[in-house]
Amino acid sequence: MSRLAEHMTFYAAYHQDPRNKLTHVFGVPTIVFAILLAMACVPLGFSIAGVPVTLATAFVAVMIAIYLWLDLAVGFAMALFTVAVLWLAHLVAAQGGAVVWTVFLATFVGGWIVQLIGHKFEGNKPALTQNLLQIFVAPLFLTAELFFALGLKKDVEAEVERRVRQMGPAGGGKAAMV
Repeated sequence: MSRLAEHMTFYAAYHQDPRNKLTHVFGVPTIVFAILLAMACVPLGFSIAGVPVTLATAFVAVMIAIYLWLDLAVGFAMALFTVAVLWLAHLVAAQGGAVVWTVFLATFVGGWIVQLIGHKFEGNKPALTQNLLQIFVAPLFLTAELFFALGLKKDVEAEVERRVRQMGPAGGGKAAMV
C-alpha cells in the first residue's frame, strides 16, 4: 500500500461529488494562502542566506518534507505550488497592517464559504470535523487528483478508490480514520 493512498483515503471518502471537488479547487488554495499569510507575519528571528525566516517558511519546509516522503512526484508538485503561494504570502505580508489583515480575512472567510458550499453538494461535513489533520491532506488530495486527471498515478487512484469503497459511507462519522 502506498503512503499517499493511505493518507488520501479518509479525505477522499468525504469528497466524492464532482461539484464538491470543484469548490475545493478554489477554496483550498485560498485558505492555504490565508494561513501562510498570517504565518508570514511571524518572524523567527534568524535568516538563511540573508532571507529572514518566518513561521510560514518553517511550516512550508516541514510540509514539503512530509509531502515528499509520502510520494516524490506529487510531493515535488506540491513543493512548486506551495513555494509560489509562500512567496505571494510574503509579498502581501510586506505590505503590513490593514492590508494584511483585510486580505487574510477576505481569503480565509471566502475560502471557507466556497468549501462549505461544496459540502452542501456532498451532503456531509468537512473531513476535518472528524480528524483535524485532514486540513493538511486537502492540498495533497487536490494535487494527486490533478495527477489522476492527467493519467498519472493510476495505481494510487485505484488503491484509494478501493479503500473508499471498503470504508462505506463517510457521512455521520461512519468512516474509519486512517
